Order: sequence, then structure tokens, then C-alpha cells
Amino acid sequence: MTLAALLHALDDEIPRALDLRHRLHACPELGGEEHRTAALIAGELPGHRVVAGTGLLARVGAAGPAVALRAELDGLAMTEATGAAFAAANGHMHACGHDVHAAALAAVVRAAARVAVRDGLPAPLVALFQPCEERHPSGAVAVLRAGELAAEQVASVSAVHVHPDLPWGSLGAEPGTVNAAADAVLVEIEGSGGHAAYPHRTRDPVLALCQTVVALHTLVGRRLDPVEGGTLSVGMVAAGHTENVIPGLAQARLTIRSMTEADQAALREAVWETVEHVAAAHGCRARLTVTKSEPPLVNDPALTEEVRRGLPAAGFAAAPPWRSCGGDDFAHYGGKLPTLMIFAGLRGAPGFTQAGLHEPTFLPPDAAVGAVARALALAYTAAARLLG
Repeated sequence: MTLAALLHALDDEIPRALDLRHRLHACPELGGEEHRTAALIAGELPGHRVVAGTGLLARVGAAGPAVALRAELDGLAMTEATGAAFAAANGHMHACGHDVHAAALAAVVRAAARVAVRDGLPAPLVALFQPCEERHPSGAVAVLRAGELAAEQVASVSAVHVHPDLPWGSLGAEPGTVNAAADAVLVEIEGSGGHAAYPHRTRDPVLALCQTVVALHTLVGRRLDPVEGGTLSVGMVAAGHTENVIPGLAQARLTIRSMTEADQAALREAVWETVEHVAAAHGCRARLTVTKSEPPLVNDPALTEEVRRGLPAAGFAAAPPWRSCGGDDFAHYGGKLPTLMIFAGLRGAPGFTQAGLHEPTFLPPDAAVGAVARALALAYTAAARLLG
């Protein structure tokens, strides 16, 4: 089977995939709760089984070593502001393109099933519709722990993610590390509260936390090699309930990201040192809870090169070199199997109003479904050639 045959079969599946995309977009669900999402997708598949609680796995082809493609199911806890006719109204949102990815993968499964009957497949296709990408515990970790990919004799896993920073009509496929390791950190600073009129009788955790936040933002520039890079961002601070009471506890949540495991370990240690010492300087005590989220996402060089060779045949140009401090639990598969994450450009796409991932106005155009489907088809045929 050639890529051309799969792409031809895909042409007939895209209208159905667009309808699925609209239905998925209108009812986003958080990680671990994707029951309706999974039911909608299951209705589009020729066969499937449930994995990782709310995920789905569909296999096309005979027994033997297989090529896996992965799409995500979950949305985000944010309110949509796109104004689309199919916008979500439940306080959640597909603001990272997961609706596009899942609809595209369903189309690839149906197209592959048709080609399998007519011409046969070069390798079995395993389609993984994975839950809990945006939320802990990770859906990828759950899939691996359950042995789902091993049971299917999966030899490699590929995925495609839309991205607004890359040009429309291009795919980003770079060898090596393309996404960062990402950890979530909860900082708790405990002091002794009291009346705001008598601050000298307290040990103010709010002041300690504020100075801690400022100090934390110096770490990346002074602890990491600037050529390697990384980032630390504080996304939440909380303390107290009124203006005239100094509380006894102040909290912050932050993410630390870097491109190597060694740098990530160094950042964790530096965060702990900073929090502990700044708190102590204010007479307070510190607690730190680190959730190790994702390792660096590393693209397999052979898979990458094979996909790059096939870009023109699939109707794509090569995107400019692309790596980012974004994180994705797809990285967990790389600890077990060759993996490839491809980024599909959206910048300049017809009908796309430029907005970033995880923004309330982010809305890939319907044409992105076909683009992601073609990219997934390219990833499958490239991996199948290497498997053969």
C-alpha cells in the first residue's frame, strides 16, 4: 500500500470527520471524564476496545508488529470565547486542538480499514485515543502500565499536534528533543497570622511568598545554560480572605520546564533551596510538593527522517526548525518505544484567527482536520516502511 492510496481513501472520510469534530468540540470533558467524547468516537470506528478507563484503542490489520498513532481526548477547564456555532457551553473547552486530532485519527482508521480490504496494509495500524493528556494522573502512563501497547505488539508511536506558530501547509518534524520536561510544583509557606494593624507580632507568609515568587523567576537565567533553555512560571498565588487579617498560610503553584532531565533535576533543587531559605528569612516554614509530570519529548531520528522525505507526497512543506518548552505526556511513550511528534502549522490558514494554544479564542479551522489526517497518514506509512 502506498501513501497515495491511503490519502485517496481519506478524501471520502473528511466530511464525516468534520461533523465529528464539531460534535467533539461542543462537548469537551476533562481528563478521566471523557465518557461522551469516547462514545462519539466509538460510533465512528469499525471496531474498538476500552483502555485506560475512558480511552479507546482500535486495530486495523492482522496480528503482528504494528504501528501506533495517538490522539488525545480531554479538554481544558476554561470557558470558550470563539463565538463558533459549535462552541462549547459547559465551562470547558477544546483549546489545544484535541477535537481536531481525534476526528482526524478516526478518519485515518476508517480509511485504513477500507484500504486493508482492497489492497492490504503494510503493517497493522493501532489507533490510540488517549484520555488525560492535560490532567494528572497521565493517560499515557496509564496506557503503558496496563501493557496496552505491548499487547498489540506496537513497534513505534506517532502523533500530530496543531500549532499556531508554524505556517499553514507545513509540518514540523525535528529529530531529538522537541518539547520540554514539565513538573508541577505546589509551594506552601506557613507563618503565624494576626491583625493587620500589628504586623510585627506576626510572621507574614504573604510577604515571604511574594519575595519567593520574585526570587524564583531568577533561577532559569542563573542556573541553566542559556543555550539549552528552560522556563519557570507561577500561575497561581493564594492567601487570606480579607484585607485586615494577615493569614497563617500562603500558597503558589508553578511549572518548571527544561529540555534535559539533568536541567530539570537542577531546577527542582534550586526551587526548593529558594523557597526554604526565603521563607526562613521571614521566620516562616516552607513545604514543597513536586509532581513530576512529563519527561522531555524526544523524536526518533529514523522516524523523523522518513517523515521528512515524504512531506511533498503528502502535500506539505517543511516547517522552520521548531522546538518549544511546551510539554506533552506523549513523551512517556518515548521511554519504551521510538516516538515521533509532528507539529501541523496553523498560522495563515484560511479562516483562522490567530490565537495561542490554551487561549479562550483558539479555534483551528475545519481544514485543519484534513491536514492532521494527512500528516497522520504520512506518519503511519513512514513508520510502516521502517518496520518492514
